[in-house]
Amino acid sequence: MRKKISVLGSTGSIGKNALKIASHLQEKIEIVAIAAKENIDLLEQQARIHNPRLIGVHDQIKALELQKRLPHIRVVGGMEGLCEVAAYVEAETVIAAIVGAAGLLPTATAIQAGKTIALANKEVLVAGGAYIMPLARKHGVQLIPVDSEHSAVFQCLNGESTESIRRIILTSSGGPFREWDLERLKQVTVEDALKHPNFAMGSKITIDSSTLMNKGLEVIEAYWLFGVKIEQVEVLVHPQQKIHSMVEFVDGSIMAQLCEPDMIIPIQYAMTYPERSRGLLSPYDFIKNSRMDFLAPDVSRFRCLKLAYQALQEGGTLPCYMNAANEILVHRFMNKEINWLGISEKLEHLMQHYQNSRDVSLDAILNVDHLARSEALTV
Repeated sequence: MRKKISVLGSTGSIGKNALKIASHLQEKIEIVAIAAKENIDLLEQQARIHNPRLIGVHDQIKALELQKRLPHIRVVGGMEGLCEVAAYVEAETVIAAIVGAAGLLPTATAIQAGKTIALANKEVLVAGGAYIMPLARKHGVQLIPVDSEHSAVFQCLNGESTESIRRIILTSSGGPFREWDLERLKQVTVEDALKHPNFAMGSKITIDSSTLMNKGLEVIEAYWLFGVKIEQVEVLVHPQQKIHSMVEFVDGSIMAQLCEPDMIIPIQYAMTYPERSRGLLSPYDFIKNSRMDFLAPDVSRFRCLKLAYQALQEGGTLPCYMNAANEILVHRFMNKEINWLGISEKLEHLMQHYQNSRDVSLDAILNVDHLARSEALTV
């Protein structure tokens, strides 16, 4: 019997790879529902290949247009439509890959419907970890991480207890500016920042990787996913990114997950878990990949990583505020309204002036997200 999967964010990088894997493993996986923001041309192509029973489009006008193109498939619009796809009765697993805080409500809806969550949207836990994790426990739902680093940790911890963990080590490429001095960082262009040394990803996450904010968000996500203390999550720069993360146990043993830096592997693992299936990549070449370097991250040049640790330490709604403000500042950088260093400088200023709150209800989180976005537009 094939595993039935819904994909939230099917037109993005993660979603497209998930559908590629579904085609590769069509004898084991069936796509029953897909959803995206507004790219109905691609949604139409995906629907004609995978023949889902339900499609969600956040843009309601475009949902109506897509329904005309695909009269044999039910198309639903708005946030309600995304949530309907998330809770679709036939789906066993929901791939949560909608970018940003927009993925929070659909993910919560999928959890309430008892779906297994393949979590590709780290912002869900960064913004709403204090809400989402108790909800998942209440409904007995498992969150399987799709991020390569968290997938690595998840695999290393298979069969291990939380008490056996000494530390979790998240690896980072260091970004394209790892060796740039401060003067050179003042000259960073959008084109420079979009050149990730190892992975091909969406533009927002690529910019976050260049500032090390992406690694900061991953620290917060790891804290919630694996139930460890803040000081147990460390970041190590590993330029080759062949080791995707490691776990050191209390007895001194270290387990690492190693593979080519390709998102196909962690996405497929989440889709087929707890089983493994034949992959799409060639066998790993140890001779070609014989060199591995490790360095400490420089938080004086890459301040976003330090800000993320501070937000996690303070807790409350500050991580949510930081995440949303950062998203707007990244977009402002891509629109050439601010410079690259301005992302961390303005984010630090905003966080220093934010009045933190301990109310981590869903409504409070969504309100803080809105506040942060509006304030980040004018700083």
